Amino acid sequence: MRLRPPLGNPFQILLLACSFALAGYAGVRLLAGDWRAVALWLVGAALLHDLVLLPLYTLADRAVVRGLGAAGRREGTLYVRVPAALSGLLLLVWFPLISGMADRRYRSATGLSTDGFLARWLLISAVLFGGSALLWGLRVRRATKRRPPAAH
Repeated sequence: MRLRPPLGNPFQILLLACSFALAGYAGVRLLAGDWRAVALWLVGAALLHDLVLLPLYTLADRAVVRGLGAAGRREGTLYVRVPAALSGLLLLVWFPLISGMADRRYRSATGLSTDGFLARWLLISAVLFGGSALLWGLRVRRATKRRPPAAH
């Protein structure tokens, strides 16, 4: 048996080196202006995530797992986790526009208002959760059809 180092193939190593070079270039360009504000933003974002957001979504996930586990449907946790993660990611990315905090800047840059962003985010979240519930319902229905009649 020949031992191989866990480095990956040459294409993966080249791709990783290129991504590090691109990240380094972006870091140098980003820090060339106001590096203190960027560093403060990065530290603040890390602290906000680690001290506030991580405990909150861990508690929410555990509540979903316990609730579905008590109902005997623990396999359905992914049908709640995926739309919640996508909805949260959309909220994170578009928060300044959803909350209206960037209304003046957005209006001056585009000439448009931020009025519809909250409604659109809520609609997208409803579609994500509704589609996930529909898929879960189809899965449960298909699973009950496959069982023999005595098990119903």
